[in-house]
Amino acid sequence: MEDNRLRTLGITAIAPLAWGTTYLTTQELLPPDRPLFSALMRALPAGLVLLAVCRRLPRGDWWWRAALLGTCNIGLFFPLLFLGAYHLPGGLAATTQAASPLAVMGLAFVLLRERATWTRVVAALVGLSGVALLVLRSPDGVTALGLVGAFGSVLVSGLGFVMVKRWPRPDGVSMLTLVSWQLVVGGLVLLPLALVVEGAPPAIDLPALGGYLWLGTAGTILAYCCWFHGLSRMPAGAVALVGLLNPVTGTALGVVVAGEAFGWPQALGMALVLGGVVAGQHRTPPAPTPAPAPTPTDDAAVTGSTTWRASSGCATSP
Repeated sequence: MEDNRLRTLGITAIAPLAWGTTYLTTQELLPPDRPLFSALMRALPAGLVLLAVCRRLPRGDWWWRAALLGTCNIGLFFPLLFLGAYHLPGGLAATTQAASPLAVMGLAFVLLRERATWTRVVAALVGLSGVALLVLRSPDGVTALGLVGAFGSVLVSGLGFVMVKRWPRPDGVSMLTLVSWQLVVGGLVLLPLALVVEGAPPAIDLPALGGYLWLGTAGTILAYCCWFHGLSRMPAGAVALVGLLNPVTGTALGVVVAGEAFGWPQALGMALVLGGVVAGQHRTPPAPTPAPAPTPTDDAAVTGSTTWRASSGCATSP
């Protein structure tokens, strides 16, 4: 049982590790100032490929459920995420995602009646304190638009993730199929927005093509399959805390690749974030089930048995 839990945790952790590369990839490889087009390129091609492979469409209620999930997890989340990535330093954009555990816990309580343990709430607050320290390293380049995008992405994705847990996928529907529905819906939402707001697609050079391929495969198909795998097997709050690995990855890449500043406050912040991830996986053992009280018939049987044993010289202690 413990091995299965650790395996699920390891698979789930792949998602935030992949998502943490989004910010650096966006800033270093993708065309500038095209958040809607970048979101479209990340979602729709991957969704169409998956749908062609899986060859299964939603049925019944899953038409509108897939539409809602795709709009939250892809159609709104991706452009808001890219908005933050374009208008905030890479490490800071990643660390704003550390607000996600509290958002998910609150939404899970409202929609699922899943009550977060105090351990997880404290772990989320510890993670947020780590975010505050990480933010100190990059005061330049912070814009209100970038912060709105980053924190908006936290709220819409939190809602989408909780609804994924509320609506388990239908019998016989694979995780890849569920992801394909959401990517196609999200891509179709983004397509007219990108054309109206940003106009004709920009020229895509070789680095940009590589960036889109990376984000579409590792950062989308693989990441979402791993993330939904965790949501189907772990409490929503515990999964959200695993997401704190996202800012850690973004911070590390920002320092190593982009040369962003890093000092003792950031080192402490990173330690607090990692501590929050570990502490949030603590499970409260279930309360022992009290033994049922003996019925009068049982008492009579026991008494009769004891009396018979006593009369035979074989009475035993209770």
